[in-house]
Amino acid sequence: MRKGNSTQEFIGIKGFTKNGLKVGRTEFILYQVQPTNISVLSPESIDLKIRHLMMIFSAVPDIEVSCTDSCECFDDNRYYLKDRIEMESNSKIRGLLEKDLDFLDNIQTETATARQFLFIARCKSTKPEQVMSTANRVEKVISDQGFEVRRMSKRDIKRFLAIYFDASMDGDKIPDYDGEQFFEV
Repeated sequence: MRKGNSTQEFIGIKGFTKNGLKVGRTEFILYQVQPTNISVLSPESIDLKIRHLMMIFSAVPDIEVSCTDSCECFDDNRYYLKDRIEMESNSKIRGLLEKDLDFLDNIQTETATARQFLFIARCKSTKPEQVMSTANRVEKVISDQGFEVRRMSKRDIKRFLAIYFDASMDGDKIPDYDGEQFFEV
């Protein structure tokens, strides 16, 4: 990476659009699909869900699917606390650190199964009205197959990218331009 380039430039993001994310000459439209708890479904219902998913893939063959954690990982924090507990000689501070570690473990347990499913449609070198038409069509196809779907907003996409790149749980609050929060316009 050349000195002075931003992370955004490094990964090729040109910016946010009305419908999604512009990367190079391609616009990505991201949809968040509510996960289904298949552990409570009958085998027949699971087969039906699979068929519905196959219908989406046949109607929109170039759609991509991403499954990610819907919250950040606390492993680095846990390693840090364990190291601090081992190094700490003061029993009261060690006790506080152990409580912090227990708290992190509880949070991790509660969110361990929290996943988010994204369907991603690519629109290459298309006009804005064509992108809007594609965005609406793909959303309708997903919805018609019985999936709870919504198009992701700029805020949702920023949060997803922050979690994906291990940056922050509050990615939606990250400024569009580094340091922008320190300047008044």
